[in-house]
Amino acid sequence: MEANKAILRFKDGSFVKGKINSFSPNKKHFHLESLNGETVEIDLEQLKAIFFVEDFEGNKERKDIYNDIIPGGGRKIQIKFFDGEVLSGYSQGYSTKRSGFFVIPANTQGNNKRIFVINSATEKITSM
Repeated sequence: MEANKAILRFKDGSFVKGKINSFSPNKKHFHLESLNGETVEIDLEQLKAIFFVEDFEGNKERKDIYNDIIPGGGRKIQIKFFDGEVLSGYSQGYSTKRSGFFVIPANTQGNNKRIFVINSATEKITSM
């Protein structure tokens, strides 16, 4: 099984890029293989979100378009993080009783394939 490329954004504003072989939203820790080959244990509660990406570079010139409809993607929501960032996407499993939930970005043309949002990093979540 191929590892997932991911960019981890921490609540303190820092980030790290690497590969995740096995991630479970039900566990408090997981391992990331950083780009320099080092394996690091990550505490889920230190994170803001995990961005599972196509590639590590992305496209800084892109224009985000949030009109995409994702059949079977669940409910469209808008997430406002405590740091002010706002994200729109679809979720089938949002619950405040869990540590986090997966979101499929509403902008399907972007680099993010899916995002795991940490509940404790969110200020407000609204249905769209």
